[in-house]
Amino acid sequence: MIDYIKGEIAELTPAYVVLETAGIGYLVHIALPTFSFLGDQTSAKLFVYEAIREDAHVLYGFRYQSERHLFLLLISVSGIGANTARMIMSSYSAQEIQEMIASGNVVALNAIKGIGTKTAQRIIVDLKDKIVKGVGGSEMPNFAASPGYAQKEEAVSALVMLGFAAAASQKVVDKIVHEQPALRVEQVIKLALKML
Repeated sequence: MIDYIKGEIAELTPAYVVLETAGIGYLVHIALPTFSFLGDQTSAKLFVYEAIREDAHVLYGFRYQSERHLFLLLISVSGIGANTARMIMSSYSAQEIQEMIASGNVVALNAIKGIGTKTAQRIIVDLKDKIVKGVGGSEMPNFAASPGYAQKEEAVSALVMLGFAAAASQKVVDKIVHEQPALRVEQVIKLALKML
């Protein structure tokens, strides 16, 4: 699986970007916030989700691993495909989406093109418990400004790859880093393994 692609921006539209690396141009589908961010850039690093279907291999790109995590949560909901998830992420920021889900705001989700009331309710029911509340009520994927962000994200990624649930891993890692912020990533992972 491709984790990220880093390269020169060969083409940029609101729907996709072509990143050229090692002489290969990768067409990566993006949401509007990513398009806005890439507007001034000549090169970029995007975290990637690779959707493999019978008829196509499609890449979806994100500025942060946390955005990709939110995208993966959205497509885990029955009836939400990759394009619908991208539409949701184009309509609101990741933080706003998480707040809508956490607060059960069906009306705001329902306002997104292609999202009916039942689908909005399903998103909230399926994901409310998976969105872990962090310090000050901000939701899990938006902890970029908090101390230890990189080590938290790396530790959670490692735990998820080992088969632990993302929400449980995030909760344990947040607790460890909050109590012992000086720990290295591998120490955080070892402690988390004992607690999970």
